[in-house]
Amino acid sequence: MLGCMTTREPQAPQLARLAGLFADETRAACLLALLDGRAWTASELARHAGVAASTLSEHLGKLVAGGLLAEERQGRHRYVRLADARVAQLVEDLAAQVGPGDAVRPRGLRESSAGAAMARGRTCYDHLAGRLGIAVTDGMTAHGLLIQDTGFALTDAGVTWFDSVGIALDRKGRRPLARACLDWTERRPHLAGVAGAALCRHALESGWCVRIGSERAVRVTPTGEQALAALLGIETTALH
Repeated sequence: MLGCMTTREPQAPQLARLAGLFADETRAACLLALLDGRAWTASELARHAGVAASTLSEHLGKLVAGGLLAEERQGRHRYVRLADARVAQLVEDLAAQVGPGDAVRPRGLRESSAGAAMARGRTCYDHLAGRLGIAVTDGMTAHGLLIQDTGFALTDAGVTWFDSVGIALDRKGRRPLARACLDWTERRPHLAGVAGAALCRHALESGWCVRIGSERAVRVTPTGEQALAALLGIETTALH
């Protein structure tokens, strides 16, 4: 009888370690919170996750060592943020596999309202998501600025549109100009990549959108409603 022969996959240990970093509710809560693209202090994340500062510090150490978070220190404060856009994409993609239908029911009116605000509009690391992100993506597609047939790509008209609106596109890096990111509440792709980040930054800096609460939720302002209607034909009802 032939003995059993095993073949070890060289990436298996690294994949197992990476999966282990996500396999904790506190660490998962931190990663999701950091999808807002900002740097948080350890104490802020501890309050958000509902754990003691000492407990949170241990979790952050594992996430930093695992390459998912980058750490910065300013005086007495320790700040952490997602390491890069690839980590943000991984977190969002995993969240999309869970989806709103599998989520735990909100425990009160405040939590329910926060969830509704996140579904209406939020930042996904550095681009727009939720119904707002989908509306922008659909508007760009309908106006011939973006194609989705064979993956996301800006058209020539799309590149010209960004220039006409005064939104600069950084094409020097390796990051794709346009990329599809699966929206975990809408279960459809929204615009990410250089173009998505530039549009989100412009929306916040121009007052089209404002952040609300301590979560990633954003709200479209009257100025933003007018701009999105004029530039992309987005109806106000699609933003609420």
